[in-house]
Amino acid sequence: MSKVRDYFVLLGVAGLIIASDQWVKYLVRTRLEWGETWSPFEWLSPYARIIHWTNKGAAFGLFQSGGLIFTIIAILVSIAIIYYFPRVPSSNVALRLALALQLGGALGNLTDRLVHGIVTDFISVGTFPVFNIADASISVGSAVLIATMWIEERRSRGEPAEELAPGLGDEDEATEGESLAG
Repeated sequence: MSKVRDYFVLLGVAGLIIASDQWVKYLVRTRLEWGETWSPFEWLSPYARIIHWTNKGAAFGLFQSGGLIFTIIAILVSIAIIYYFPRVPSSNVALRLALALQLGGALGNLTDRLVHGIVTDFISVGTFPVFNIADASISVGSAVLIATMWIEERRSRGEPAEELAPGLGDEDEATEGESLAG
């Protein structure tokens, strides 16, 4: 029963990401011509806007000639996450969240590749490459995964908590510093 619950959580989070990603991509494809931009406020346009853009490569427009490779990678990564997820202790919420975010992002872009032959991107911020919800989900999931692994690795070496999270447990030092300054 716990495996069913595990998969329900994984597929629930990933499903929300896929659904929101695909819904917004649909809106962009049907309401904006390719290359057309939209912003709710003119003053916001130089900083953030919606643009109908496409991408054959990886996130943020990287490696444009690697469409087939990224399709295969998305399938393999998705299978690995689905296999590995129930083996992660339910107490490790951060790692589970990271995997669910990555699965949702991988399947969101994989859906585009399989259905449309190309990934629709639409979020344009400043001069940063155009991306989508799936790309952001993969990036945030990767950042959470790296941070979680780093913290767990340091904990396993027995490093003190204040080294893991600077500022925690420094009350005595702050009091001494304040008394010297004040």
